[in-house]
Amino acid sequence: MPCHARLAPAVRWGYAAGPSVAPWPASYGSGRPGAHGLATATADFLSGLRVLLSIAGDAGTLSGGGAEGADGTDRTLASQAGFAPGEAPQDFERVSALVELAQRGDAEAFGLLYERYVDVVYRYVYVRVGGQQLAEDLTSETFLRALRRMDTFSWQGRDIAAWFITIARNLITDNAKSARFRMEVTTADMLDADRRVDAPDQEVLDRLRDERLLSAVKNLKPEQAECVVLRFLQGLTLAETAKVLGKSEGAVKQLQLRAVRALHRELGEVDL
Repeated sequence: MPCHARLAPAVRWGYAAGPSVAPWPASYGSGRPGAHGLATATADFLSGLRVLLSIAGDAGTLSGGGAEGADGTDRTLASQAGFAPGEAPQDFERVSALVELAQRGDAEAFGLLYERYVDVVYRYVYVRVGGQQLAEDLTSETFLRALRRMDTFSWQGRDIAAWFITIARNLITDNAKSARFRMEVTTADMLDADRRVDAPDQEVLDRLRDERLLSAVKNLKPEQAECVVLRFLQGLTLAETAKVLGKSEGAVKQLQLRAVRALHRELGEVDL
């Protein structure tokens, strides 16, 4: 059963009062990883890594760029939540209003937060556990746990996405009895296995190039791989990544720098 179908009754009954959420969109948990935007997110992920690899010799350019949120949010409200300029998500005002409503017991508001972030959480879980059923189960449990703990959330300089991912990360650790980060998903899944195999030569070469880069990411040290996944597949800011990993922003910058340098060494003269 898809994760949204298992979660919906819990959202409806999770509060003593409050409206029921609308039916969950069919696009969520519809039976294949691509339904959660994995292939599209992977394309952006690889594109961001290629940019970093192209400037891997210049440490200064790697320290802060790459995944910060779009501009155009309310600076005062965002800064009060602890976001640096340009780091707040583009829909920050809407998300912050939904968080406030959900913390007051509004089940519909929490349902909208679920719709906004379920793909982000699922992709992180799926990349780590490599199985659709387990990924759906853990994603569902992540939001159920978040629902029960909404009153404990505070911004503290991070988007609520980082809070959801932290919950998912802890559940994965409990499930695996190990905090070691592993990318269990196959490169075919990340690149969308439904792609035509009789593609033109250039598309075949592009796919081989992408597979080589993903394979190199899997060969990184666990902390480096998780840093890269959080920053460029999940799109978390440095501050959010630091919160998830329990490290300082400076430590995350160094992890990212070492990861990119390791990728650069492994890939050698590969034309990315």
